[in-house]
Amino acid sequence: MKRKTSLISQQMSGQRKRLVLLIVISLALGIAIVSQATLLAEAVQRIFVEKASLSSVAMLLGSLLAVMVVRTGLSYGNGKVGLLMASSAKTNMRAGVLQHLTHASMSSTLRGQTGGKVSIALDAVDEADSYFSLYMPRMIEAAIIPILILVVTFMQHANSGFIMLFTAPFIPLFMILVGLKTKNKSEEKYAQLAEFSGTFLDSLQGLVTLKIFGRAHRQQKKIERSSLDYRDATMSILRIAFTNTFMLESIVMLSIGIVALELAIQLLVFKSMSFHTAFLVLLLVPEFYSLLKNTGTAFHSGRTSMGAIRKVEQMFGETSGESTLTDEKEEDGTSDGIEEIVSMDRIERENRIGTFQMDGSNDISVPPSILLNDLRFRYAPESFKLETGRIQLNPGEHIAIVGKSGSGKTTLLHLIAGLLKPESGEVLIHGQPLSKYDEAAWFEQVSYITQHPYIFAGTFAENIAIGAGRNVSRTEIEQAAEDAGLAEVASQLELGFDTLVGEGGRGLSGGEKQRLALARAFLKQPAIILFDEPTVGLDLHTEQILQRSIATLAETATMITVAHRLYTIQHADRILFMDQGLLVDTGRHEELLSRLPQYAEMIDVQRRGGLA
Repeated sequence: MKRKTSLISQQMSGQRKRLVLLIVISLALGIAIVSQATLLAEAVQRIFVEKASLSSVAMLLGSLLAVMVVRTGLSYGNGKVGLLMASSAKTNMRAGVLQHLTHASMSSTLRGQTGGKVSIALDAVDEADSYFSLYMPRMIEAAIIPILILVVTFMQHANSGFIMLFTAPFIPLFMILVGLKTKNKSEEKYAQLAEFSGTFLDSLQGLVTLKIFGRAHRQQKKIERSSLDYRDATMSILRIAFTNTFMLESIVMLSIGIVALELAIQLLVFKSMSFHTAFLVLLLVPEFYSLLKNTGTAFHSGRTSMGAIRKVEQMFGETSGESTLTDEKEEDGTSDGIEEIVSMDRIERENRIGTFQMDGSNDISVPPSILLNDLRFRYAPESFKLETGRIQLNPGEHIAIVGKSGSGKTTLLHLIAGLLKPESGEVLIHGQPLSKYDEAAWFEQVSYITQHPYIFAGTFAENIAIGAGRNVSRTEIEQAAEDAGLAEVASQLELGFDTLVGEGGRGLSGGEKQRLALARAFLKQPAIILFDEPTVGLDLHTEQILQRSIATLAETATMITVAHRLYTIQHADRILFMDQGLLVDTGRHEELLSRLPQYAEMIDVQRRGGLA
């Protein structure tokens, strides 16, 4: 509560002139409202009761019109000042958020997800608009105008003043009760929005990884649940808003009815007051309650905005290393999300046992034979075209795909992986078209490691476990990390395998990301391993660690690598040479070197460039 007041005070302290202007406008608006009611009552009294001529009240009507114009102008000015306050406050708050994100410590940067931070910088700051543009102007009006109307009413008819005085507190009392509920719901809403945004962006960035590990469908369900939770939180606020409006309208109508009944009794039964007085009070009473009702609606919007401002405060609180309960829940939610995907995957695997392997030839849990049967592919008409001819890849072979940049190496790897569908031709696995296999079952036996593997927001252990798709023990995770050369890295961290890594692997080096991706593969033990030359750009020591791990992993699998290093090319069982989208030739290194001039030229360039 202290931090909330501090943040709002920071925004309001720079707008003192506008606050003073709001007070002046509100006071003038109150005078205009009372003057309008007084002039209207006088006009009705003279025209309909005293039967005065139109010419005799022309000046009175002119004054009434002038007051109405002034009142309209003051109302517009009040709203305009509120909008200027909101615009200035949002600009300052958004600048503060961006400054915080720019200068935050590493630990703060690694905490949370990008989508959630973007949601705070955009949606939460925008939602704070209502506090400054609606809540503050209405609260200042409520502090001045109703009191002015109440004083005038007491001067005209004390009984009506007492009725208004005793019924008015029901409105702010109801506002407080509803407002407390609204603030809590608003914080829940923005927590759900931040979670939804973070999950969606994290999933979008790691879509290829999710696809390869067969997790896209499970992540889709997680996003759907997160979206529905956000919808439910939003609908809860709307339900409160509708209830608030209904109750305020009921209170206002009942209060006006009581005052009108009392005025009718005094005017018609006891004949103790004049028509002018009764009509003036009857004009002022709706203005009084209307202001309070509008204040109630503004109060609801203001409390919603406070929930949004609270999310901004939590982000600012991270600067000094503060850890709030909400932050912990969000972090836990991220971790639980990865575990939840693994759990859902295990359930679906158990439900699907026996649905894939129809006979022994369909078993891809062992290195399969792969036939590229005249593949043709285009990204768009009149664009790059890929053609392979008919190529047989034998089980357990280590295949290198080589060629100049832009020759179609990665595209061919994506076709083999099933990430792209050929325009014509087929990829045959054990003699069966890849399109006939269940996608999830196929990806259970495939690991694809790119130069930039995606690391999800979560711990080291959870990021490794996502590769298994089943319940795995900590021992299995640690063994996979050991095989991938990651154990030493984890041991140097304060929390070891429970250390949080940011989405995309923030805080990890390129080599550490590659080793984490390899650890996933060791845990998965796939039948087919696809590499997009993961050792490019790494230092010699890290590359040697990865090469040893890759060699161990490939002992029981068919390995297909988009190769750039001469070391990888020379040790391949088979080389596929690509040139301008065409699979030109296949063979061992020595064979292609002797019969393919383009290949010999490429190798010579690499040797002279020191890429061996």
